[in-house]
Amino acid sequence: MPRTSRHAREVAVVAFAQSDHLRRTDELSEVEMVMPVLHQVLARTGLKATEIGFTCSGSSDYLAGRAFSFTMALDGVGAWPPISESHVEMDGAWALYEAWVKIQTGEADTALVYSYGKSSPGSVRDVLTRQLDPYYLAPLWPDAVALAALQAQALIDAGETDEPALAAIGARSRAAAEANPHAQLSGAVPQGGYQVRPLRTGDCPPIGDGVAAVILAAGDVARRLCERPAWITGIDHRIEAHGLGLRDLTDSPSTRIAAEQAGVFEAPVDTAELHAPFSSQEVVLRKALGLGEDVAVNPSGGALAANPVMAAGLIRIGEAAARIHRGESHRAVAHATSGPCLQQNLVAVLEGDPV
Repeated sequence: MPRTSRHAREVAVVAFAQSDHLRRTDELSEVEMVMPVLHQVLARTGLKATEIGFTCSGSSDYLAGRAFSFTMALDGVGAWPPISESHVEMDGAWALYEAWVKIQTGEADTALVYSYGKSSPGSVRDVLTRQLDPYYLAPLWPDAVALAALQAQALIDAGETDEPALAAIGARSRAAAEANPHAQLSGAVPQGGYQVRPLRTGDCPPIGDGVAAVILAAGDVARRLCERPAWITGIDHRIEAHGLGLRDLTDSPSTRIAAEQAGVFEAPVDTAELHAPFSSQEVVLRKALGLGEDVAVNPSGGALAANPVMAAGLIRIGEAAARIHRGESHRAVAHATSGPCLQQNLVAVLEGDPV
């Protein structure tokens, strides 16, 4: 069917690049991690940094352990002569959303979006507790794995999955990652013992460091820069109640609403890149997005193969776009999440021109 845009301006992902995702990068600063990826993504379009209309990044000061840490990473971009720049303390998928809005307003025709995370220096499980409700939950220090285990057990109790089915999700994801040279884990990864019952090691994401970057462009600029642009025909993000006790952890209404607003259900999709750091979360997202067995889910390996905090969601959009660039997908859905138990969810629909 012909591609149609739901918005005033056509905007596409025209280039995507990412680092190799590693357990530790002790010898590299954030700037040294970011620079090669930025050079790579610019080279794929032939653009110079001075030709980019807007730059937006996503990262976390909590991971870096210092305030305004993103300003140091700007050394990797080159902020002189002065550039139009912004930052979100979120996954880079939300930086992409801000850049998309900037292009929709007509204030820019191109945008560079990048995100990065170094989880290796400290305990990311402890760091992520700081995003919880500061009065009731955060003082108890429940980490992301424990909260995901609550969600997984709720799914099992509801009869929507079981431990062998969860193990199969992890095995399928890491088998798919064998074709992804940037993946941190791939192939036959042992399921291992329980991290927090019912989640075993194989149901949980690896801890590691990584960077991702994309370039967005509008209309004819996108057509000039990319042979087959990945057009963002719809994008939306929603949030659940902050209190986990107020939510049904076996469902994700925010994902479903974002998908409706983005137009996911208006036509079939052939690819879904889902930001599901835990195997149980793929069960929730498949249901919310209405994905059938005919959809290729996380052909890159997904977050179970590489989960650089603050970049994994942007990678989902980039991986979906890259499949369209290569002609391996025609209509894809990309999803990003942030917060405990799929609290915040962003959904984008990407389409290639009809062939």
